[in-house]
Amino acid sequence: MQNKLVIDIHSFSYKKGGIPKDNTENGGGFVFDCRGILNPGRIEEYKTQTGNDIGVQEFLENKTEMPNFLKSIHSLISISITNYLERGFENLQINFGCTGGQHRSVYSAIKTAEFIRQNFPDAEVKIHHDEQLHLNLSSASSN
Repeated sequence: MQNKLVIDIHSFSYKKGGIPKDNTENGGGFVFDCRGILNPGRIEEYKTQTGNDIGVQEFLENKTEMPNFLKSIHSLISISITNYLERGFENLQINFGCTGGQHRSVYSAIKTAEFIRQNFPDAEVKIHHDEQLHLNLSSASSN
């Protein structure tokens, strides 16, 4: 029996931990830099929130280029996911980085996991918010 494709999605901070290491034998995956998107962390009401919070999500969806950014990413990763599923690959890592690993990268990881779960039900998705533990927030990692 063929093993399932496991897709690990990380949000991370370029300033703190840098690009997450791929602990599989696959040797890497995708790395997307979210710093080109307007940072909600520079707006007072969002400073203590994260990409998990509805206010930050609405800001990113309505006041930035995030929807177009993610649409392009989802199109790109779909090529590899389809190919990996067809070829029986077992691992793929997708990383989203921003300055602090708190807003843009967290949001991107969440929305990408939703996209993959909806469009590729044969894949198993795991989300890792690498900086959430350091922020002492409730959603450190969700599977």
